[in-house]
Amino acid sequence: MAKKDTNVAAPALTPSTFQILLALAGGERHGYSIMKEVAESSEGGVRLGPGTLYGTLKRLLEIGLVEESGERADAETEDERRRYYRITKRGLTVARAEARRLELMVRAARQKKLIGPARA
Repeated sequence: MAKKDTNVAAPALTPSTFQILLALAGGERHGYSIMKEVAESSEGGVRLGPGTLYGTLKRLLEIGLVEESGERADAETEDERRRYYRITKRGLTVARAEARRLELMVRAARQKKLIGPARA
């Protein structure tokens, strides 16, 4: 029987999926907060509408990359309808692998002079 290759790279994440995981890597957030964080961190390059956000979160929940959190920073001031999400250990592993993949692509683009050197 052939041995399974465990070094196969995970498939690339969509920009919106990676941005959601990136936002959650910074801590637990509710949907609107995720949308704001993604817009800010991508300098407006990625804007998530509610359909994309919640559809992606649903898929991420199903595959175990994020989980819902029942905890609230301040239950008195928070809207009870808000659902909070956090990245799982598996989600963090996937996000790190994607960040590394993107880093290698940027390095290759710099070597080919498609983009300039990193800014300080």
